[in-house]
Amino acid sequence: MKNVLIVSGHPNLNGSLANATILGEVTKELPEVNIRRLDELYPTYQFDINAEQQALLEADLIVWQFPFSWYSLPGIMKLWVDEVFVHGFAHGSTAKLGGKKLLLSFTTGAPELAYTTAGFFGHTIEEYLPQFETTAALCNLEYAGAVYTNGVSYAGRDDEEKRNAQRHSAREHAARLINAIRSNVV
Repeated sequence: MKNVLIVSGHPNLNGSLANATILGEVTKELPEVNIRRLDELYPTYQFDINAEQQALLEADLIVWQFPFSWYSLPGIMKLWVDEVFVHGFAHGSTAKLGGKKLLLSFTTGAPELAYTTAGFFGHTIEEYLPQFETTAALCNLEYAGAVYTNGVSYAGRDDEEKRNAQRHSAREHAARLINAIRSNVV
């Protein structure tokens, strides 16, 4: 398999059910994948820019794994993009990421129905994704789409049935992500 880098942008993966399950399943199925947990590596948000850029350079496929937060990336991952994807490295005339692929993998707390034109947010998930497609284009990355799962919120975590349903959804998500990874690195 070509080199796959997963950047986990969950701000507290140890407190996660869905994102932790997804990454756990990927690790079992694809142990050669490089997973960088930003919360574990950088609890004070002080990134090792050289190490992060080197990991990106070694990857053929870059996967951003995160909980959808305020219709975008969580704060730690947004700051990581701001500090790592700088001009001259990620974009511009001396950019170094060209030819790699970017795949999004994320979860939402709100249910699928909330992400419809008639739903609570008034927009579909796809209407929130152009910012990621534009980032990929700016960095000469091939945008490989998004794998996402709705309805895995912290609400109801005291209910075993709801936790089991979220684990099941996360495992299904992981299976789709694994298939997407495999199809993007052949």
